[in-house]
Amino acid sequence: MMDETIAAISSAPGEGGIGIIRISGERSYDILKAIFVPSSGRAFEDYGPRTMVYGHAYDGDVALDEVLAVYMKAPHSYTKEDVVEINCHGGYISLRKILHLILKSGARLAEPGEFTKRAFLNGRLDLSQAEAVMDIIKAKTDSSHSIAQNQLEGGLSAKVRLLKESVAAILAHVEVSIDFPEEDIEEITMGVLREKTEQLIEEMQELYKTAQTGKILRDGLSTVIAGKPNVGKSSLLNALIGESRAIVTNIPGTTRDVIEEFISIKGIPLRLVDTAGIRSTEDIVEKIGVEKTRHSIETADLVMLVLDASEKLSVEDIEILKLLGDKKCIVIINKTDLAPVLDESELAGYVDGRSIIRISAAESRGIQELENEIAEMVYSGSVSYESSAIISNVRHKHALEKAISAAEECINGIDSGMPLDFVEIDLKNVWDSLGEITGETVSEDLLDVIFSKFCLGK
Repeated sequence: MMDETIAAISSAPGEGGIGIIRISGERSYDILKAIFVPSSGRAFEDYGPRTMVYGHAYDGDVALDEVLAVYMKAPHSYTKEDVVEINCHGGYISLRKILHLILKSGARLAEPGEFTKRAFLNGRLDLSQAEAVMDIIKAKTDSSHSIAQNQLEGGLSAKVRLLKESVAAILAHVEVSIDFPEEDIEEITMGVLREKTEQLIEEMQELYKTAQTGKILRDGLSTVIAGKPNVGKSSLLNALIGESRAIVTNIPGTTRDVIEEFISIKGIPLRLVDTAGIRSTEDIVEKIGVEKTRHSIETADLVMLVLDASEKLSVEDIEILKLLGDKKCIVIINKTDLAPVLDESELAGYVDGRSIIRISAAESRGIQELENEIAEMVYSGSVSYESSAIISNVRHKHALEKAISAAEECINGIDSGMPLDFVEIDLKNVWDSLGEITGETVSEDLLDVIFSKFCLGK
């Protein structure tokens, strides 16, 4: 398949000022010359590579659109192959007609992620960098974009490379001791081997510690706003997102389903879920909403439990508090602009040391303190997202877990007096697991799965 020339629309679907069609492969240049005529009257060969040329795309004698075309000669392109990009008007018809003409001229339609897959297979990017391309496209906050950009620039790759160098150094000593036991070569002792492997484990664990924060910053913190009806959950949601998305009325039970919003708080992407209040009800629709609420609480990363300062602690409040279990939770006392009725000393017996924030969602008071508390819960004791090496991908996390586990097996083997041959196997497993992150030791099937998740044209 690598010898085929591929093409696809690279710009987002829909109407726009500019649409982009990308071609990659050895026939790219010939296809461009066959369908493109510069308006200057000069031949396209007169222009050097990486020069944007104005002209028209023609199907025979019929002009399809006025376009800008650029040719990037291998290996100085995204895929390290000959690449052509054609910029036309961003309407669906223009893009479709030009793409159809390109396919008719000898290219085939690219598969999702195939341009980036070729960049990986041709050595321009390693696998973690290739995955970062999609993370940049999907980034919803400055922090998630920063992590992806650092990964694309090789921050994670460099760290993994250092870890692999440590493994290689240990393996070299072990293999020399196995292969040349009678030679006058410094033989690695079990004590030194254990010490070096322990140091390697510590370095891998330091990287692993970034995984929880990295995942949150990449995928978002699933956050549920819970509470009984009419405590101000929707008002809090509106205060956080700055617009009136949820219906806010004085009628208890107005929010009868789960409402989701995606917002950024101090660089942390939050998938905010405003739930129906938990209470006994005969309303079928509301019952469904209540069950969804229970499920949302069970699967959430963070629960913001809203209580009403103007009412006593109720049976419904206590029921939700008990439902929380060991969930991360911020208890929010809302409606502090009204006369206080809630007995906080009674509440203390149920919150189990959790943070309590007092707000008035209607007047947007206390919202800043709430945002600070959310940031503290996420960042406390964790690495800054500006660090050059952060694990934010579940696949990378699992590969690192396997590497740590294999290194621990190596320690166990040393402690139990296993021969060096068996210790060597565990060390090679560490090497292979780390190689999965950068793509040096992954199967073709896994590559197909990874790149199939990319958008068409990337």
